[in-house]
Amino acid sequence: MARTPPDSLFPDYPAIPDYRFEQHAMQNGLPVVAGVDEAGRGPLAGPVVAAAVILDPDCIPEGLDDSKALSKARRDFLFDTILATSLVAVASASAREIEATDIRVASLTAMRRALCALPVKPHYALIDGRDIPPGLGCAARALVKGDARSLSIAAASIIAKVTRDRMMTRAVVVYPQYGFETHMGYGAKRHLQAIAEHGPCPLHRMTFRPMRKA
Repeated sequence: MARTPPDSLFPDYPAIPDYRFEQHAMQNGLPVVAGVDEAGRGPLAGPVVAAAVILDPDCIPEGLDDSKALSKARRDFLFDTILATSLVAVASASAREIEATDIRVASLTAMRRALCALPVKPHYALIDGRDIPPGLGCAARALVKGDARSLSIAAASIIAKVTRDRMMTRAVVVYPQYGFETHMGYGAKRHLQAIAEHGPCPLHRMTFRPMRKA
């Protein structure tokens, strides 16, 4: 069974992520394969967070999928399971770094940091998206919609999403007026109203509307 995305570019788009890309690399002499993904490109506030995951081929958690396709409870469960069975690293790029470059560059920077922080150097990396971050130190392949195609990237998407959500929830202690725990920094009505009333805080990305001055 296959699901076809709207642009129909991927006839092999699986019903759920699988391990074919990892197995192909292993069969070609690249036994240690990491999946890399990020969370937080779109919000108005907070960092962009990336994760790199090396799954144990003999102990892959059941139910891995694109983090956006999972409930919060399921993501939290799989987060703990991935940490218990896999090699994992997390990194981020702050709002200031996003402002200094742009969200694309900052996302790639966070991905590179996560991959380089793994306790074992991978031979090969599967990167979610269209771009391969520079300076990885290993061979890599970019996979559009990779979090729905590769189990390793799906695992990384869960780690990145849960980590970032928890960071934004904890930010409420310092900045309670913005309600970050309900929208995680995205442009929800409550968030926009809080910005209009209180102005931006240090977590806000000042090059993003509505903070950016015309």
